Amino acid sequence: MSSSTDKAARRQKFEGVYKIIRDDLVGYLKAETMPKEALEWYQQNLDHNVPGGKLNRGISVVDTVEILKGSSLNDEEYHKAAVLGWCVELLQAYFLVADDMMDQSITRRGQPCWYRVPGVGSIAINDAFMLEAAIYHLLKKYFRPEPYYVDLIEHFHESTFQTELGQLIDLLTAPEDHVDLSKFSLEKYHLIVIYKTAFYSFYLPVALAMRMAMTDPKAYETALSVLIPLGKYFQVQDDFLDCFGLPEHIGKIGTDILDNKCSWNINTALKVATPEQRQILDDNYGKKDSTCEARIKAVYHESPISLPERFEVYEKESYELITGLIASVDESTGVKKEVFLSFLHKVYKRDK
Repeated sequence: MSSSTDKAARRQKFEGVYKIIRDDLVGYLKAETMPKEALEWYQQNLDHNVPGGKLNRGISVVDTVEILKGSSLNDEEYHKAAVLGWCVELLQAYFLVADDMMDQSITRRGQPCWYRVPGVGSIAINDAFMLEAAIYHLLKKYFRPEPYYVDLIEHFHESTFQTELGQLIDLLTAPEDHVDLSKFSLEKYHLIVIYKTAFYSFYLPVALAMRMAMTDPKAYETALSVLIPLGKYFQVQDDFLDCFGLPEHIGKIGTDILDNKCSWNINTALKVATPEQRQILDDNYGKKDSTCEARIKAVYHESPISLPERFEVYEKESYELITGLIASVDESTGVKKEVFLSFLHKVYKRDK
C-alpha cells in the first residue's frame, strides 16, 4: 500500500469514530429531553465545525499511541485513542469558531464561518462553549475508570488556558483595525507562537497518547522540550508559506500582510530593515489594499531583509536543533524518538 493510500485509509478509519462520538453527544441531549430543534442544531454545529480540517492533531494521538505500544492497536485501544484524538479536534473547533468571530473572518475550510451561516450569528458564542463542553462529556464517558482520567482533564484545561493566553497577547499586539508595528518584536512573536500554537497542536496530542501508554513523569518533560521548539518551527514555516508559498500548494491565498498579523516575516523584517524600508513597512502593512501588499512583498525580497534567504538559514538551524534534541531523548522513560521523528518528517521542508 502506498503512503498516500495508507494515509487516506487511516483518515477514513479515524473519521468513522467521529460518527460514533457525534451520536454519543446528540444522544446525551436527547436523554436530557432537549427539544428536536436543539438536537438538530447541535448536530449541525458539530458537523459544520469539527470533521472538515486536516485532522492532523487528532490522528497524531492515534499514531503516537501505536508507536509507544510498538504494535497495532486492538479495537478497544484504537477507539479510545481515536476518542482522545476527536477531543483535540473538538478543542480546535471551539477555538476556530470563537477566533473567526473575533477576527470577523468570512470563510473557514472552504465554507462560511459558523457565525456567518444564516440564522446562526451570535448564537455561535454558545455553540463554541458546547464544542468545548463536549470534550469533558466524552472524557467522562470513556475514561472515568482509568487511573489517568484526571491527568487527561488537566491536559485539556492547561492547553486551553495556554492557547487563550496566546490569543490575548496576539489580539492586543496586532488588532486588525489598528496597525502599530512598534508593538511587534520577535520575542513577543515567539511567546504568541508557543502559547497559541505549540502547546495544543504539538504537545497536547502526544501527552494524551502517553497517558494511555506510560507513566514516567520525566517523559512528559522530555516531550515538552522537543515539541515546543518543533511547534515554533512549524508556525514560522506557516508564516513564511503564507507569503511565499504557492496558493495551489498551500490551498489558500495568504492574507497575513493584509490582516496585520504579527508574523515571523514582518518581525524579522523589522529587526533588520533600513530606515527607508522601515518607512515602507509602516506605511503599507495591514492595509486592505493589494498595492500596499505588493510593496511589502517587494521589500521582503530586498537586502538586507532578504526573507527567503533568512528563512533558509532559520530552517537549517531549526532542523539541527530539533534533531539534536531528539537524539538526546532518554528512551528508558518509555518515550520513543520515533514519536518526535514522525512529527519532524511531517513538517520539515513542507510546501503546504
